Amino acid sequence: MVTTLDDAERAAWVAFNRTPGVGVVRFRRLLEHFGSLAEAWRAPRHGLAEAGLDRRSLDGVTQLRAQLEPARELERVRAAGVTVLTWADESYPALLKEIADPPPVLYVKGSLTSDDAGAVAIVGTRRATVYGRDVAERIARDLASTGITVVSGLAKGIDTHAHRGALAGGGRTIAVLGHGLDTIYPSDNRRLAAEIEARGALISDYAIGTGPLAENFPPRNRIISGLSAGVVVVEADHTSGALITAKFALEQGRDVLAVPGPITAPSSRGCNQLIQDGARLITSAEDVLEELNPHLTARATPSQLALNLAPGATGASAVEAEHPLIAALREFGQATHVDQLARSLGLPISEVTGGLALLELEGRVRHAGGMRYQLTR
Repeated sequence: MVTTLDDAERAAWVAFNRTPGVGVVRFRRLLEHFGSLAEAWRAPRHGLAEAGLDRRSLDGVTQLRAQLEPARELERVRAAGVTVLTWADESYPALLKEIADPPPVLYVKGSLTSDDAGAVAIVGTRRATVYGRDVAERIARDLASTGITVVSGLAKGIDTHAHRGALAGGGRTIAVLGHGLDTIYPSDNRRLAAEIEARGALISDYAIGTGPLAENFPPRNRIISGLSAGVVVVEADHTSGALITAKFALEQGRDVLAVPGPITAPSSRGCNQLIQDGARLITSAEDVLEELNPHLTARATPSQLALNLAPGATGASAVEAEHPLIAALREFGQATHVDQLARSLGLPISEVTGGLALLELEGRVRHAGGMRYQLTR
């Protein structure tokens, strides 16, 4: 397979990605037969047939060749501020490449980094309750505070609050969209999408110009789970798309975790059923970290601030007053906003939120709402 793509080759990947009937299997056949997609794009119809394209795919290529110039299409994508990643790129997400049907082309706004390798997906119903929204935001915030990237789908409800929680925790978040990146759906989330782009990435396998059609969203859920070490379902009824994500996760060998809810609440029926079927019951970010791969826990425990006690401290046996955040909260004597704590300690907000998250998991501080914290004792 090509390891370094020039613009002509990358443009051909983009062109074939727009071709009806050419999916993962036929991408592989074309690469195996021609060695490059630029060569395949120039090939005669009989040559494409020899590579394994059926009549529908052949008709799709023929029609698209008459309408689309690959170089111009690549230029149009880049003009929209979108980066194109393919299987041949080293920066293509390693976890996603492991699944059975990784998208040949990913369109990206923002950036993907090595820190995303241990991401956790948080998904749920669009018709979220106050309970579900609060839980999604809290778990996402606490995970992001420890350096875990949060993945979701930018939909209304649980997805929206998962992204917001990750941003509030000072961490990275990735939104996987079911349409082209030149559109934001729902439109109410445009501002949130801009924040995600600045602090993470917007991703889609749909070409620029593709609208938010209902049939596009279930297939994109395989990308949400494929990017993640595990999937947390916060609220979901029996017909929720979040259960599709959970199904993909199981097929991909990912862990599925679920937040329990009232047995009388329709929005919790799917989660409760997942737990009955064997999904791990979780109620906090700490539960998520304990359940998932050990490297996630290892990344979380040496949080820049939470375990950096003042000089002279020796670890867990050190008195609470020696911890900078404990001392600061004691000094304020009341619930204090993270901005105020960051200013008093002269530290970045991301370090303060990371420290608070782990102290909260240890039961030493508690979240008082509105990004304010106070001592538990």
